Amino acid sequence: MDTSKQNSDTTKTDVKNLWKECDCEYQYHATIFSTDSTTESDETVSILKRVNIMDLEKRKEAYGVCGECNEPGTGWAWCQPCNAKRLKENFNNWTSGNNNIDEFIQQSQLNAFICTKCLEWIPFEKFENVTYLTRGGFSKIYSADWPEGYIEEWDIENQEWIRISEKVVLKSLNNSSNNISNDFLNEIKYYISGHFHFSNTVVCFGITQDPNTKDYMMVLKYYEGGNLRNILTKGSDYKTKIDYLFYIIDGLSGIHDAGNIHKDFHSGNILQYNDDEILSISDLGMCQPVNDNERKGIYGVIPYMAPEVLRGYQYTKAADIYSFGIIMNELMSEEIPHNDISHDNNLANIILSIYLCFFFLLIEPISSSSANPISECLDYESNELANPISECLDCELNELDLKQDDDE
Repeated sequence: MDTSKQNSDTTKTDVKNLWKECDCEYQYHATIFSTDSTTESDETVSILKRVNIMDLEKRKEAYGVCGECNEPGTGWAWCQPCNAKRLKENFNNWTSGNNNIDEFIQQSQLNAFICTKCLEWIPFEKFENVTYLTRGGFSKIYSADWPEGYIEEWDIENQEWIRISEKVVLKSLNNSSNNISNDFLNEIKYYISGHFHFSNTVVCFGITQDPNTKDYMMVLKYYEGGNLRNILTKGSDYKTKIDYLFYIIDGLSGIHDAGNIHKDFHSGNILQYNDDEILSISDLGMCQPVNDNERKGIYGVIPYMAPEVLRGYQYTKAADIYSFGIIMNELMSEEIPHNDISHDNNLANIILSIYLCFFFLLIEPISSSSANPISECLDYESNELANPISECLDCELNELDLKQDDDE
């Protein structure tokens, strides 16, 4: 377990009050963004309190004071300057055997302002009960137990990392032993760039290597609740469905606010950690910057693909929002889209025949109280839709909470 020499001027009082003046309820909703973020407004997302990394007072209110440097924290029980220093001191004690991967992980550790942005090189022998699950076009998927677990915070008093054991998914990249692709590293980058503490994209803990094939593998959080389609079979009330939609659009907002688009947004890529209502977006392998047109071609699951994408136009944020509309309809109606039609060119032609205005029919299953505000947000020609939709869903949740209070 990693350790670091304690600062000589750190007192016992500092240790006991490591995150003093920290409002637990506030920090649950607080999200740090840096000055070079594509989002510069503190009011972009109504329910999240966006905290500028340079705003020391808001950071102090959100995350308390570090017991080592006495500066405001940068994340829950996390101080970026102090942790970056001790992580850097440990660079010589590990290597992946690949310079690009080493540098990639090191940069994440130096810049992590919360634990979920701190990647690690994880030796394969750290995992137990590795079990094959399935395979994709370019990868194999395994589940595994990670007893040691990920870094959550630094224990000043005991001078060691506090770790949380996890069940994880290992996602290998075929034939990556000699040539690690940019796509592999970019997918990890999109996970950590779109993910804030408590934000709703899948957590990536780091990278490992299959000892037999030598292929590199992402280490991702295991979501035992399955995907959205599994959730639909259990049945949910109206408020729970609105909660689900809020978490989904919140995750998509994080991707868009980071300047990226998902490009493969469907119910199979929306995962539930356990039986709670929190959902996370997965499979960012097709994700790319908004202004990056290098990767051409048509990708995705046809029922969720926007008509203009099927016509050969570039993916945009608006195309992701179209996919969200299909997901919204699937969730509220509890019916799989175009389930009675083969997913082939015939289905693509049917989707292409839909006129733009019919998109608004997707929200019909939602009760009249929320249909109007949501429909007002679905200006499909706009590229900035995720945050307004999030605000409308937030308003609907508040109305439902008030109604519940009145009924009680």
